[in-house]
Amino acid sequence: MEATPLKTVALHDTHQQLGAKIVPFAGYAMPVRYSSDLEEHHTVRRAVGIFDVSHMGEFRVRGPQALALIQRTTSNDASKLQPGKAQYSCFPNATGGIVDDLLVYMLAEEDYFLVVNASNIEKDWNWLQQHNTDGADMENVSDQLSLFAVQGPKAAAALASLTDVDLTSIPYYSFVQGTFAGAPNVIISATGYTGAGGFELYIPNEHAADVWNKIMAAGKPFGLKPIGLGARDTLRLEMGYCLYGNDIDDTTSPLEAGLGWITKFTKDFTNSEALKAQKAAGVQRKLVGFVMDGPGGLPRSHYPLVDAAGNAIGEVTSGGQSPSLSKGIGLGYVKTELASPGTQIFVQVRGKNLPATVAKLPLVPGTEEA
Repeated sequence: MEATPLKTVALHDTHQQLGAKIVPFAGYAMPVRYSSDLEEHHTVRRAVGIFDVSHMGEFRVRGPQALALIQRTTSNDASKLQPGKAQYSCFPNATGGIVDDLLVYMLAEEDYFLVVNASNIEKDWNWLQQHNTDGADMENVSDQLSLFAVQGPKAAAALASLTDVDLTSIPYYSFVQGTFAGAPNVIISATGYTGAGGFELYIPNEHAADVWNKIMAAGKPFGLKPIGLGARDTLRLEMGYCLYGNDIDDTTSPLEAGLGWITKFTKDFTNSEALKAQKAAGVQRKLVGFVMDGPGGLPRSHYPLVDAAGNAIGEVTSGGQSPSLSKGIGLGYVKTELASPGTQIFVQVRGKNLPATVAKLPLVPGTEEA
């Protein structure tokens, strides 16, 4: 059986010319790094970087039934959105887990824009279609758009010359639609996956190369550099942001994953009764962040977590070296009684139980508002 060929983003050739190391990710050939993960991580935390994350999926949901479909299928309350506002949410499944996590944008009355994970585009589309019993107008625009994330404390300054929009006036989880770097119909969104502040730009593919080049030129005096998926992972891990397939999946409940804040029981949605009962009873396990107590071992996905006596208490879901802390950090599920910040746990690394401490999220202070 032949392997499915990797899809490419519109700027694939540009990334190769920039010297990026290209790796398979979620069915796409994606730039994982241009220089080093460490250097790129610090660039975003201290200055500004640009990520091409055009592999992400985008759906338009429109018409009189649009809101009802979104309300039935997502955990957050989309009736609270107004045009120009976005919210983080998830699609709960019928068995207590999560189909995917996503962003829901309200573009206008009866006009919504959903951003989903690249690995789940087909799965999410099918899930939405299955629940679209009242005829909302759905369109998969994933292959028409590029998505650039310009992240870091200097992001607004680096982009200011490219738009008439006052970027500093866009509140967190808000957006404007307008002309950006000469391209029409760009969504300029004050969102991100790094905790460093900045913007995500949704751009029609035909303008993507021109906009990328203009951002690179405008950002140069501010130290802007291209950033790969390697640094994106360490940046989000320091913030404790969930990665679908690692920290959340079809078997993890949003309540276990610390996503109670996007699970609103003010409405009915898929499996809401069971999740409400789980909330009342209390979860048996919780997703926590932790920091390794000493050097000499990095936590990795699926490494066992144990207590002082060596009894299994859970497993690591994401882990690695924190460039900001110069220590190993991770996320993992532990028994609820061991989930309080300050609790000592142990990570089994190559047969050794190495001590770590449960820590409050984010593990590194971010610049974005909650």
